[in-house]
Amino acid sequence: MAKGKVGKTVETLGDYLRQQRESAELSLRQLAEQAGVSNPYLSQIERGLRRPSAQVLQQLAKALRISAEQLYVRAGIVSPEEWAGGSVELAILGDSALTERQKQSLLDVYASFLALNATTQPKE
Repeated sequence: MAKGKVGKTVETLGDYLRQQRESAELSLRQLAEQAGVSNPYLSQIERGLRRPSAQVLQQLAKALRISAEQLYVRAGIVSPEEWAGGSVELAILGDSALTERQKQSLLDVYASFLALNATTQPKE
């Protein structure tokens, strides 16, 4: 097994995952359990030694309550150009001027507005 890093995008992804995990106040073990991956495997992803699949990224995003698309961009699976023209959620998640807590608050408010509108609008 190679001891070096597998690439810059993965290193950036690993740093980002570590930051998100720490912001969520989860230990490596807790996140691994919630995402359904092994503790050593998650550690290797965070250190940039392993390149996770899209499915693993989706599991990690769900456990961290963040956008899977954002992880796909950081992992190099989706290009930033494809991601940039997306939804309100993607715009919020991509705004580096907001903290993760602020992003989550905005997403919660937006989701509540959508839910309210869905129940108050007449069916066609």
